[in-house]
Amino acid sequence: MPSGPLLLPLVIASALLMENIDSTVIATSLPAIAVDLGVSPINLKLAFTSYLLTLAVLIPISGWCADRFGSRTVFRAAIGVFTLGSIACGFTNTLFGFVAARALQGAGGAMMVPVGRLIILRTVPKSDLVRALTYLTMPALIGPVFGPMLGGFITTYFHWRWIFWINVPIGFLGIALATRFIPDLREDDRPPLDLIGFVLSGLGLSMLVFGLTAAGGQVMPTLPDAGLIVMGAVLMCLYVRHAAHHAVPILDLHLLSLRTYRTSLVGGFFFRAGVGAIPFVLPMMLQVGFGLTPFESGSLTFASAAGALCMKFTAGPILRRLGFRNVLVSNTIISALFLAVSALFTAATPHLLIFAVLLVGGFFRSLQFTSLNAIAYADVPQAAMSRASSFSSVSQQLSGSVGIAFAALVLQGMQALRQDHVIHIDDFRVAFVLVALLSASSILMNIRLPRDAGNEVSGYAPAPAGRRLASRQGTLNR
Repeated sequence: MPSGPLLLPLVIASALLMENIDSTVIATSLPAIAVDLGVSPINLKLAFTSYLLTLAVLIPISGWCADRFGSRTVFRAAIGVFTLGSIACGFTNTLFGFVAARALQGAGGAMMVPVGRLIILRTVPKSDLVRALTYLTMPALIGPVFGPMLGGFITTYFHWRWIFWINVPIGFLGIALATRFIPDLREDDRPPLDLIGFVLSGLGLSMLVFGLTAAGGQVMPTLPDAGLIVMGAVLMCLYVRHAAHHAVPILDLHLLSLRTYRTSLVGGFFFRAGVGAIPFVLPMMLQVGFGLTPFESGSLTFASAAGALCMKFTAGPILRRLGFRNVLVSNTIISALFLAVSALFTAATPHLLIFAVLLVGGFFRSLQFTSLNAIAYADVPQAAMSRASSFSSVSQQLSGSVGIAFAALVLQGMQALRQDHVIHIDDFRVAFVLVALLSASSILMNIRLPRDAGNEVSGYAPAPAGRRLASRQGTLNR
């Protein structure tokens, strides 16, 4: 049992584990929730995007809130808000009630992760920092592995509402532990909050992404939906103008002038958007299309997270051997191919084969995520690290929302072409191919990276041209 300075990271990690598991179990339970709420499973895309969008909007102000109101106060409030959102999810009986409850959960989750990381960085001695941060990263690795199976088990053998109700005692325990062990740190010398930028970016992103997610005519009328998209785009244009003249904008667009950061953010956005659609489309195909139970579906889909967990031990050596550019370019193609292969699954495909494809595909996708995350900070000045991290987190959450909206629009488009509201197996096949192409489009950014991009971070040292030529001739002679 960890003690002393390592007890604090364990307490924080326990709260984060609740949030990480909860954010993954809903994917497996989606069809069952749709039946109870009396809506199409496609319309529950809003439950995904509302959660991710709230994270994207609130993460940039989490550090400022912790400095202003105290880290313990904010962390306890985050757990409390997340728990209230869980209770609301468990009791809701309407689509929009469920979406609102998921947004409330997202508000709590947006504060938990960055504030928890900030507490550890400010309190744990440097000699224990690596072990402490390992505790903090474990929930992000364990949650996606156990979440789908746990959600499938509860949905199949109990009821999907218990997925959210079991968070209540965990939440109360988390608040008690936070009160006992987390110090109430505050920072007097904090930069002023970019309130105008926060309002412009928050409202702009919310309107734009929600409008895109609601597109298709099944959630709200076309005209109001188009109005949301246009208004969101206008507000984001106003934010770009505002950020250009603000000393410390809430989202620092000047960072995009760095090629490595721009590649990670822009190229990574398209890659993550394609991959982000999978937790929405894959369980739906397995349950609605193939007739599997939620538990059977979760027992297959967790393979992606298991493959990602295996990758964590090999990413460093791979990047040292090949370098960022080689990995990002080649792995974009490999990952996109594994996404497209899912379009070939049928109800008769052996489950072991599906599991193997998802496992290996998860490995390569995680390698891409790790590479994109690492190269983002290769050229960022130390003084701008906090702003870079915040901007990157917002982009990652938004990409998931856009990916889900894109996949749902494809499914709804196929229905519109047939003029019915029934989901067919072929609809999923088209969706998988198109999200694979969306991920593959990131290669247009990756291929423009210099060959030595991020070498200081990866440790990649390409052999001189003369040595490479001699090596090739030796190979030919053999």
